[in-house]
Amino acid sequence: MIRAIQDETDTRIDIGEDGTVYIAATSGNGATMAREKIERLCEVPQVGRIYTGRVVRVTDFGAFVEILPNVDGMVHISQLDTERVKSVEDVVRVGDEITVMVTDIDENGRIRLSRQAVLEGWTPEEAQAHDRNGRTGGTRRPSTESRGGSAARRPSGPSSKPSRGPSKPSSGGRR
Repeated sequence: MIRAIQDETDTRIDIGEDGTVYIAATSGNGATMAREKIERLCEVPQVGRIYTGRVVRVTDFGAFVEILPNVDGMVHISQLDTERVKSVEDVVRVGDEITVMVTDIDENGRIRLSRQAVLEGWTPEEAQAHDRNGRTGGTRRPSTESRGGSAARRPSGPSSKPSRGPSKPSSGGRR
């Protein structure tokens, strides 16, 4: 990666034992470009920061955007535009460049992004509030119901159970 930056910016880059980066250049422009590229490589995403990134993958529920080298975040379909979006690809496609705000980084390092926050000019706090309020993800069923059906759906009453004859008391062991 460093070689590519050196070739692209016509500079020489050395990294000291303590991690200090030295840039030698014949032009100020080349040195500035090299410094920006190196800073971008080392950057850590921050909540509230705005990035311009490239869409790298599209799903039914959102778009994944590379906001830094090898760092992707997800823009949920509800955060792609100021109006309701029927399909992610109505707004973005793989390869598109979009500007997004980081609204959350969870404990697993997953990054949640919002394009709507940038379009609306929201602060990070406003973006987080709108994102939380906009999540509809469904509601949980009461614990008495299960996915395979529930007692409420099955017929009840004496005629609902097949007869197996008279029940015998258990002897607790084999004869």
